[in-house]
Amino acid sequence: MSVHLHWFLPTGGDGRTLVDRHAYTDGGVKRSRITPVTGIRPPDIDYLAQIARAADQLGFEGVLTPTGTWCEDSWVMTAALSQHTERLKFLVAFRPGLISPVLAAQMAATYQRLTRGRLMLNVVTGGDATEQKRFGDHLDHDSRYARTDEFLAVLRGAWEGRPFDFQGEHFDVRGGLTALPPDPLPEIFFGGSSPAAGPVAARHSDVYLTWGEPPEQVKQKIDWIGGLARAEGRTVRFGIRLHVITRDAAAEAWATADRLLGDLDADTVAAAQQALGRSESVGQQRMLALHGGQRDKLEITPNLWAGVGLVRGGAGTALVGSHGEVADRIEEYHALGIDHFILSGYPHLEEAYWFGEGVLPELAARGLLAPAPAGNPRPVPAPAGAPVLFAGGR
Repeated sequence: MSVHLHWFLPTGGDGRTLVDRHAYTDGGVKRSRITPVTGIRPPDIDYLAQIARAADQLGFEGVLTPTGTWCEDSWVMTAALSQHTERLKFLVAFRPGLISPVLAAQMAATYQRLTRGRLMLNVVTGGDATEQKRFGDHLDHDSRYARTDEFLAVLRGAWEGRPFDFQGEHFDVRGGLTALPPDPLPEIFFGGSSPAAGPVAARHSDVYLTWGEPPEQVKQKIDWIGGLARAEGRTVRFGIRLHVITRDAAAEAWATADRLLGDLDADTVAAAQQALGRSESVGQQRMLALHGGQRDKLEITPNLWAGVGLVRGGAGTALVGSHGEVADRIEEYHALGIDHFILSGYPHLEEAYWFGEGVLPELAARGLLAPAPAGNPRPVPAPAGAPVLFAGGR
């Protein structure tokens, strides 16, 4: 089985630094900074379109957009970006507690028709009580997952194209339906490391997502969710969320990682760790445990670097190394059962090219790339050592 490669749209701002723009700046939107951070790029439509077009042209299957206070709205932004791309799919992150499941079903159907079938859904239950309350959601951690369970049952029911009734603790729907269901149905991506999350993933997700933990820990998750899914009579596929720093030589990649850490002082790291430590997310706590807030021994397994998680919430690890080494690690995770790789880098535009022109040919040579959709051939990067052609006279 081949791999599916996706990139990331930094709708909260981008830049050449690991300092979390969401926590320490305004993302460049107003260009006023709480702390002096250089190289910040605002998440405007022009810049995000550059990244989306690059991902489209390089051969990524889709792009993930985040959700939260410090991000542009994922539905609106990606609908706009769909008009700047031809083949690229959009993995739209949203929080099920903040929208009606029947309305979400209708929005997804409209989106599929607008984009000719390029929508995927990333259901984010939410692990930060402070942010949930900011949106008017006061449920506790486990209750949020119980609500997500009901939400996804209603969502799929409304896609059946006939009146659907549902009565639960969180939703009471009478005759809910989507008059014109989406075609195809969007794949549902879902993540969560807590005991409350597992059964929900097993019942509803098409792809279960994990953050970039060491292979042995990822294997444990695959076995856990796979077993729960089999008990439900279902099969779930698996994906992983990672950053990446890949260069022609490993030393160049590690030098880039060291430069990113060079931007961080002890107070910045301590403040970020304190804030992240308050998260209710079990996945976030697992990310923090990989480095313990310390700068030493950040390479926690070959080519897996936890430096990103010193200041960034969510995905906190990166694949670092030469193009061949990064391809090795992707092949290793794939052998465990990971099919979808959602990748990102700093800055996202430049790192998309480093990966697309460096690692994609390696994966293609190993027969690991998924075939491109009919009528949309994937660009094939020139192999290493290909002659450079110079045009003359124009």
